[in-house]
Amino acid sequence: MDQAPGSPQGPQDPGPQDAHSLPGCYRHPDRDTGVRCTRCERPICPECMVSASVGFQCPECVRSGSGTGHAPSASRPRTLAGGTITADPRLLTKVLLGLNLLIFLVQLSLGARFTDRFDLIGLAYVPQLGSVEGVADGQWYRLLTSMFLHSGYVHILFNMLSLWWIGGPLEAALGRARYLTLYLVSGLAGSALTYLIADANQPSLGASGAIFGLFGATAVLMRRLRYDMRPIIILLVINLIFTFNPAFNISWQAHVGGLVAGVVIGYAMVHAPRERRTLIQYGVCGLVLAAVVVATLVRTAQLT
Repeated sequence: MDQAPGSPQGPQDPGPQDAHSLPGCYRHPDRDTGVRCTRCERPICPECMVSASVGFQCPECVRSGSGTGHAPSASRPRTLAGGTITADPRLLTKVLLGLNLLIFLVQLSLGARFTDRFDLIGLAYVPQLGSVEGVADGQWYRLLTSMFLHSGYVHILFNMLSLWWIGGPLEAALGRARYLTLYLVSGLAGSALTYLIADANQPSLGASGAIFGLFGATAVLMRRLRYDMRPIIILLVINLIFTFNPAFNISWQAHVGGLVAGVVIGYAMVHAPRERRTLIQYGVCGLVLAAVVVATLVRTAQLT
């Protein structure tokens, strides 16, 4: 969560889909799914889905040439969004977890002076640094660096639990490059909205702008796969109640900015037509980044 020190937030687990009568994936029996390979008709989970001209195929059918007469190497297994299927589908989530934890240890070691140098602040005099600091003073890097800072043990605990629960399955469904793009652009969108609307002297920090982006994309993915939407809708409502409750001192701008960006990018990731998939997916990411730049320029002009 992006917040002042000490602000709590509950974990954001998208929850399991309704699976009372769903079979398990033939490669991952513990994962229930309602999707089957269009060739062999075996049940397949999002990690095993490879987009085909009609529906989805399993990796084995793709590697065998899918009955098309092509060599097996002509069709590489792909995720639902067109990413490459990897041996460790949670690798980037683990890297992001490790990076956040490492920077938190640096914060504990170096103290408030380090945090004040990299958190998100519009324009203000910072006593710890003895100077006027902020994005409006040309420190645009704060839009990014603030995404990897946390205000305390509870803050980072809830954010990292949420990242693990939501990020792992989403990384498997999108592929590494698309997942990382979603995470970073959603986080920047949350930072930009905070910079645009929040008080210029109010510091903000935390990974939850990016995590809310993953949350929004997960909702889009679940709808695309026709999973039961009730669990994630309930969790979204609960999180928004916490977000807008003034008692918790949470930066609602970062949450809303990240959520909106995640929904927009997530929709492009899972609904783009196959023949123009990459162009549409990264084109939408580029448009969201352009909105981030415009918002930053507008606010900077207001403050300087």
